Amino acid sequence: MLLTLDFPAWLKPEIIPGLPFRWYGLMYVIAFGLTWILFNRESKRIKAPWTEDQAANFFLWAIIGVLLGGRLAGTLIYEPTDYYWRHPWFIFWPFDEGGQFTGFQGMSFHGGLVGVIIATLVWCKVHKQRWIEWADILAVSAPLGYTFGRLGNFINGELWGKVTTKPWGMIFPYAERFSAKETWVQQIAEKVGIPLNSLNDMVNLPRHPSQLYEAMFEGLVLWLVLWFIIRKKRPFPGFAASSYVIGYGIARFFIEYFREPDAGLGYIIKLGNPDAPTYVFQTPFNFSMGQILCFLMIVGGIIFLQVSARNAKLAALETSQNSTRPTARKLRKKIK
Repeated sequence: MLLTLDFPAWLKPEIIPGLPFRWYGLMYVIAFGLTWILFNRESKRIKAPWTEDQAANFFLWAIIGVLLGGRLAGTLIYEPTDYYWRHPWFIFWPFDEGGQFTGFQGMSFHGGLVGVIIATLVWCKVHKQRWIEWADILAVSAPLGYTFGRLGNFINGELWGKVTTKPWGMIFPYAERFSAKETWVQQIAEKVGIPLNSLNDMVNLPRHPSQLYEAMFEGLVLWLVLWFIIRKKRPFPGFAASSYVIGYGIARFFIEYFREPDAGLGYIIKLGNPDAPTYVFQTPFNFSMGQILCFLMIVGGIIFLQVSARNAKLAALETSQNSTRPTARKLRKKIK
């Protein structure tokens, strides 16, 4: 009896076979649309001092930042062959060298985050807006949309996790196969009920569906916390944005233990077994590129949280001092 799940055979990257419309791209459209609806709703709830046209313009800049930053980081950092460093004109060209439409599948969350921050900071500087107020609203609106981005990865059958014997482990069609001559492969195949007809077989073993873990915890769960708790109890400006950065960083850091590191990069820091393979979990002290970037996110989020809290206290103190000055003047006049 097979004690694992097969990747749904009916799921294909193309929405309609033969046409250049992919589920991954559609998921981005859904993500942006849903984030905009939530962003607009929250802006109206708090009676934000900007018009819907201003919000739409800000949001357009944020989308451009996501796409530019995500694509640049995805191609220049995560592509192990340096192909895009040698052929930079293909970074934003959605076709391969043979003219086949591929879309923009290589996108990096961390690059997209940096792109959003830079793009919206520039927009706020140009339009003389207080960036931190916009960032808080965007932070509580975005995670639910991110869920759909990871569902797009799942539909593409990419970014699978490490080998597992858990009953929800899934066999991804494009995942690396392993020789049946390996003892550990035989043991896992026996546990999950995969028949081995010959030791010459190359076996596709079940993997953690890490895309779904990310969709759940970095997307849905994080959004629920931010939207239903943080959103209504923000003690100071910047608290929601900091909470998002820290929350995402923590969730993604631990999920990375279940996700196979990007091919060609492997583990960047090897404090555990330096020879540990990337396709099985052996040590918590080997860290992937994603974990390093998430650690930097957590540290940056904590620093931003502390700076925002200090600035809020200083602003409150200044307001209090300004409000007492007229009273002091009146008292001096009475004494005279």
